[in-house]
Amino acid sequence: MFSYLGRLFACFLIATVPCLTTPLSAGAEKVWDNDLKRYLTEAELNHAEVFMSEDEAVKIALPKSQRIRKDVIQLTQEKKDLIEQRIGWKFPEETFEVYIGETGDKIDGYAMVHNTIGKHKHMTYMVGVDATGACSDVELLVFREARGSEVGRKRFNVQYEGKTVLDPIRINKDIINITGATMSVRSISAGVKRVLVLVDEFYLKPAGLGSDTLAAKKDKGFLPSIFGN
Repeated sequence: MFSYLGRLFACFLIATVPCLTTPLSAGAEKVWDNDLKRYLTEAELNHAEVFMSEDEAVKIALPKSQRIRKDVIQLTQEKKDLIEQRIGWKFPEETFEVYIGETGDKIDGYAMVHNTIGKHKHMTYMVGVDATGACSDVELLVFREARGSEVGRKRFNVQYEGKTVLDPIRINKDIINITGATMSVRSISAGVKRVLVLVDEFYLKPAGLGSDTLAAKKDKGFLPSIFGN
């Protein structure tokens, strides 16, 4: 009698709590979540929340440009080492696509789609940069984690707007964290920094508008400008 009731109760648990008990299919990866204290289910591992397409994001990042062309950044090992040194972390990519917005003979800004890993999976987002090298917009395209999609909300990512390569762009420095989404926030922040540095190295510095020029003006100070020096 007892064993029958026990089996009946077990069946009830399996039927009512499938997200915790449904096993992964054969050969599926097993990922442990320290916060949940369990392995993620197959549904959680395959989760993908699509917010917008790449084309939609480009229109938001470069809304006033008469034309938008696409360029490709190809990193040499030397340049890759430099970028990694500037941002403070290594990455596998050697090629990046850049959208460049133009009106007449003037560059309006740049936009890049990046993928950086959050807690378990990669997230896809676009970072817009204006002609002076300041972040103009961050738009989340695809979020693949079970939690933490708050990084796609404007009230969060608006804090990246105006940031340049001279800013830390780090949690507890100049970026406010989201409770329960720390890894996602770090991921977005690192990606924004990488985009800013790439645009700085490949487009702004060659045009004499990069961080070295900005730093020189900053070091020059306010008083010399008063006297025309």
